[in-house]
Amino acid sequence: MAKTGKSAKSGQKKATGTSGPLLTVQRWKDAVDRRTARVGIIGLGYVGLPLSRTFCAAGFECIGFDVDPVKVTMLNSGKSYIKHVPNSLIKRLVGEGQFRASCDPKCLRECDAILICVPTPLTKMREPDMSYVENTAHLVADHLRRGQLVCLESTTYPGTTRELVKPILEATGLKAGKDFFLAFSPEREDPGRKDFSTETIAKVVGGHDPASMKIASALYGAAISKVVPVTSCEVAEAAKILENVYRCVNIAMINELKVLFDRMGIDVWEVVRAAATKPFGFQPFYPGPGLGGHCIPIDPFYLTWKARQYDMNTRFIELAGEINTAMPEYVIGKVADALNSKKKSINGSKILVLGLAYKKDVDDIRESPSIELIEMLQARGAKVDYNDPFVPKTQKQRDHNLNMTSKKLTTASVKSYDCVLIATDHTSYDYEWLVKHAKLIVDTRNATGNVKTNRKKIVKA
Repeated sequence: MAKTGKSAKSGQKKATGTSGPLLTVQRWKDAVDRRTARVGIIGLGYVGLPLSRTFCAAGFECIGFDVDPVKVTMLNSGKSYIKHVPNSLIKRLVGEGQFRASCDPKCLRECDAILICVPTPLTKMREPDMSYVENTAHLVADHLRRGQLVCLESTTYPGTTRELVKPILEATGLKAGKDFFLAFSPEREDPGRKDFSTETIAKVVGGHDPASMKIASALYGAAISKVVPVTSCEVAEAAKILENVYRCVNIAMINELKVLFDRMGIDVWEVVRAAATKPFGFQPFYPGPGLGGHCIPIDPFYLTWKARQYDMNTRFIELAGEINTAMPEYVIGKVADALNSKKKSINGSKILVLGLAYKKDVDDIRESPSIELIEMLQARGAKVDYNDPFVPKTQKQRDHNLNMTSKKLTTASVKSYDCVLIATDHTSYDYEWLVKHAKLIVDTRNATGNVKTNRKKIVKA
């Protein structure tokens, strides 16, 4: 979702409503049970759109708000822009009047619950960029009415809901827990997963006060298989940060070991497979060319920033960040060494990057290490193309604009490249065929691990 425009100063705002039908916990629960509570979702990206689908599947009417008119037009015409949310579903929900998208913030007045699913990126100084959340809170405040539930889902540092969102909403003169209800329930999406979905991933819910917690839990419990209520917004915010710090630190550990084991002539992938046979005390993590996705590369730094307010340095998180952000440079070094072995340099070489998405079998390129790899190769004079069956062309992002289109894979085209760099291991790729026809492969994902022939062409990175 693009940044929402900032409204008038908080002190000049007035509540737009005078009364509402859902001012008590019991009335809220009754409306949830009858499915008469209307759900509004701000931000129709990889979190907001699946969440809309989930509430619609549970029988609720949903209104999706986004400032991107292209997204809104596509959705209202029955078209999806996310691979795992099919066009047929959107077309049916729109046709039955269960879902509609809008760029008009006045639609928020129609909603009983407003769920905020906007980005929480980092600044160039790797500090939290809270502008999306702050601007959205101002937008909600402009249309806030009594009895509404406002719930933040964006991953952020502990204290955001109470310290940032609440004062903006209460500048209307309405009070949280009395006139409206306020909660935090972190999104836990993992695009591309087949074993879990929005409906089946347990939903952590923390309320600003007991009434807010009960109301938010009742709403989410009507659409999601399991709700995990916690005692405060801060606990819920910290739980999501913990999940991502856990992954960040463990991925950094295995990435560091990959570099060490490579120098020792040991295959890290074989090491992980062997260690994973232990039925307890070990969970496998796998190395890669760097961290991608909107969560793991970013969210831990929200906690490091917050920790400094308490005079504490989170050394584990910061070290993990250093290791993970250094992985693309390590990969480029492996590409340079591989080309050198063929008496070539990166400068002037023709290189194909295989996979632009941040992980296999998804169309999500947010924070993808492939983008950084392409830019680093181009900066060193390489002629770079990419192929990704899920990303036919690149889209402009906050700090990147590759302006590239996916190149078709043919025998002739693969043979024409000096090096094929496997950055994302999509299952649709035929790796046997690829190894057969490529001159040289640098594999960051062990995608060619089962290929038995032409192993001398493969360099693991």
